[in-house]
Amino acid sequence: MEISGAGRLKVRITTADVGKRVSVRRWTEDDAPGGRFTDTVGVLTSWDNGVLLITRKTGETVRIGESSLVAGKVVPSAPARRRGPAASYEELARVASRGWRPVESERLGGWELRAAAGFTRRANSVLPLGEPGLPLDDALTAVRRWYGDRGLPAYIQSATGAEGTQEALCAELERRGWTREVSAELWTGNLAPVADRAEGAGVTLSRTADEAWLARYQRTGVSGVALEVLGAGPSVWFATVPGAGEGEPPAAIGRCVVDGRWAGFAAVEVDPALRRRGLAGEVMAALARRALAEGASAAWLQVETDNAGARALYTGLGFAAHHAYHHYRAPERDRADR
Repeated sequence: MEISGAGRLKVRITTADVGKRVSVRRWTEDDAPGGRFTDTVGVLTSWDNGVLLITRKTGETVRIGESSLVAGKVVPSAPARRRGPAASYEELARVASRGWRPVESERLGGWELRAAAGFTRRANSVLPLGEPGLPLDDALTAVRRWYGDRGLPAYIQSATGAEGTQEALCAELERRGWTREVSAELWTGNLAPVADRAEGAGVTLSRTADEAWLARYQRTGVSGVALEVLGAGPSVWFATVPGAGEGEPPAAIGRCVVDGRWAGFAAVEVDPALRRRGLAGEVMAALARRALAEGASAAWLQVETDNAGARALYTGLGFAAHHAYHHYRAPERDRADR
């Protein structure tokens, strides 16, 4: 907080600071006797009619009345990363998109409209890297029409929490009634420590997802479109740990896409009866060794915020959150707008 020479808190932000990352303190009157101070850090996405909207790195938007402010200042656009490979949001967003390709896509300025018959939100949402080349309302109308023509709900994938992410777009979507359905995080780490785990689970690698691999994959109704998405990417590998008996589904599986210096992990799944035995780590290690052999040195993966087991595993392997991303769905009335 900003403190003057006289020791008093000062508000050192104005409406001209919209779009910048700020830290503010306000006085709230709640259940605490006499009220209390509350601090909020995030991007100032609007300041209209006496109300500030601040979007936190989690994607949550906080409304603050300017009359309650007691201190505020502009802070660096993103905290410095203390470990892991250096990377911008845009680099990671493009790498992640190449690792999970739709079957159909179309450009709208700097936005990419992606569709894959509804298989996963990532392959059926807009990736907005840049400006759409139209006023926002016109761009959203075009997005709704494009997905409506394909019988799909309109989703936009936007990110928060790092330099260059899209807090302002998140706030604009929420203002227009778009609903944030799912949030997750993209984590990064160095590849070599993942590969250093000892071998011992009999992991086999393949260029294709065979019937055994698909038998362990948790998503239901895997179609030809899903197989096309799973198999797409610069250099795709599938890992399998065989089941205990003949004809049994695999004990564990995983998928990795090697793309230049990056190796992206996904679909790491273990038989529930065999969890906490290190199988997920061994699957990732086998894939990591393959990625190192192809010249990769850094790794990324995506994990939902409520998956405590996966987060503990990835933390132990040296991964850390880089940014959060969110899927916003168009309002029902707008989905029918043609």
